Amino acid sequence: MLLRNAAPPGRTDDPGSRWPGARWTGTVLFGRAARAGVDALALAAALAIATVLRHDGDIAAADLTGLLILSAIGAVVHTAAGLRLGLYTGRWAYGCFEEILALAKTAAITTPVLFVLDTLLGRLVPRSAIIASGLIALVLAAGVRYAVRLARDQRLRPSPAQGGRVVVMGAGEGATQVVRAMLRDPGSPYVPVALLDDDPAKRTLQIMGVPVAGTRHALAQVVDRYEADVVLIAIPSAGAELVRELTELAGPAGVEVKVVPPVVELFGRTVSVGDIRPVTHADLLGRREIGIDLAAIAGYLAGRRVLVTGAGGSIGSELCRQVMRFSPAALVMLDRDESGLHAVQLSMDGRGLLDDRNLVVADIRDQQRLDEVFAEHRPQVVFHAAALKHLPLLEMHPSEALKTNIIGTYQILQTALRHGVERLVNISTDKAADPGSVLGYSKRITERLTAAADQAGDGTFCSVRFGNVLGSRGSVLTAFAAQVEAGGPITVTHPEVSRYFMTVQEAVRLVVQAGALDSAGEVLVLDMGEPVRIADVARRLADAAERPIPIVYTGLRPGEKMHESLFGADEPDSRPSHPLISQVPVPPLDGAVLSLLDPASPRADLIAVLHWLALSPALSVARAPAVLKQRRPHLRAS
Repeated sequence: MLLRNAAPPGRTDDPGSRWPGARWTGTVLFGRAARAGVDALALAAALAIATVLRHDGDIAAADLTGLLILSAIGAVVHTAAGLRLGLYTGRWAYGCFEEILALAKTAAITTPVLFVLDTLLGRLVPRSAIIASGLIALVLAAGVRYAVRLARDQRLRPSPAQGGRVVVMGAGEGATQVVRAMLRDPGSPYVPVALLDDDPAKRTLQIMGVPVAGTRHALAQVVDRYEADVVLIAIPSAGAELVRELTELAGPAGVEVKVVPPVVELFGRTVSVGDIRPVTHADLLGRREIGIDLAAIAGYLAGRRVLVTGAGGSIGSELCRQVMRFSPAALVMLDRDESGLHAVQLSMDGRGLLDDRNLVVADIRDQQRLDEVFAEHRPQVVFHAAALKHLPLLEMHPSEALKTNIIGTYQILQTALRHGVERLVNISTDKAADPGSVLGYSKRITERLTAAADQAGDGTFCSVRFGNVLGSRGSVLTAFAAQVEAGGPITVTHPEVSRYFMTVQEAVRLVVQAGALDSAGEVLVLDMGEPVRIADVARRLADAAERPIPIVYTGLRPGEKMHESLFGADEPDSRPSHPLISQVPVPPLDGAVLSLLDPASPRADLIAVLHWLALSPALSVARAPAVLKQRRPHLRAS
């Protein structure tokens, strides 16, 4: 009563009102006292049952007075032990496994203490009854908790008439989490009615009363039998191939297909109802489980000053979000696009006030500005994601590829060397493997420049090479979606053209992992899975559209390949450190040769020289002028 009416310090008590904090405290204390009281009654009942059983059911033979005295003592001992072990302090949710374990420990303490006290008091009840009562009391107390939890779950269970009836594909941990989430939310828009799983050992399994009704091949029959509206793929580790197969199986059944996020998006947390979403094209093309070494990553990121160039782009912004998970001392986000910086800050802190010195507007072409940034922020780890990436535009304007991708990267490398950066990861592309375009030449040259920088300094400098990133700005999927939105047509270069795809989260997760590897200037090539025909992607988007969308083939553009490769002709696929990351040696290229190139050279001459620099063997600075002049005369004077 005192707690319910007490006013907070510094505040006059209004007789017409109650302090909510005190009311909440009183309710909590009452609930905990009720739990202790129920357990004490369970112990008393257990002692009575065990005593009567010891006397073969003869109640008259029992010492009722002694039984009452020992029950009262037992209540005190059990409550004291429970408080000591956290059973009545709100440490665990009521009826959870951890609380049952604490209940068992409390019984294990209470039983021998009662045995000793009963001996000292002259054997109030038979000794065997005391031993048996511990087990009986545990069963009774746990049974009460189970009954309360079952009633609570039934009260929270949503009505099938209000939510969509769901057949859940998968009966593993992910499915267990999502089924529990659906059945413990009265407002859930989904009600699970059946499970599907291919494991024969789970044929008779039930999760919270929801049965396994068959394998994936019985999907149509199960949907019909349970009158389901939705098929939910509740396998966070499901790959794109499995998602595609299940989507195709669900098509004839006329049900909507939804998924839970892949492991890479969950970051170790449990699945909730809010995570359920429709299948995206990223799920159909690039989803898979990426295992990473968290200890190794934390070892080089935690407590370090990290700089990300191109932080406002698709790759750079996701790098920033994932790097923040590992508690760096500082995260410096550099980009020449102030709107991109605003967007990434908004995605990370929800404010986007642009009031942080770690947001840096700078151009990697500006050497003086780079020195200012490195001097102020003193980065220890650098992720270099800034680049021009659109192949057709760079074919028309190769001088821009030279100034940004090549000279800009070289300036980042040299600035990092001067300022003692410990680790630098240069983001490359699959177009650098056997390059055939200006984009490919420029990125291959940056791989070689990075290898040279690794030899020149004490830090670890490496490049990471991967293919198309789903959902990134300018990606083929984004372009196709815009064409569908406009009513078509979808333009595809060639019916047989294929590309590698990976989601931005998967790509960045592997980039961060690659940065932890012990690499000597190598190119770290990410496993992109199997290439996908672009025409198939276009057809799937067209089929999903609300109206007919034509597909038009336009022909390969200059510099484009029919099929991209992740490795050059002479590059080995060696994976000594991680099953999804190949470590490929790179011939270094002395950046001094870049001083011989003139961005104002005629386009054809500049492309020819970039091609030669990308594919040439190791080249000494002394021989470079003569060799290059033999190939093309339009070079800067040495």
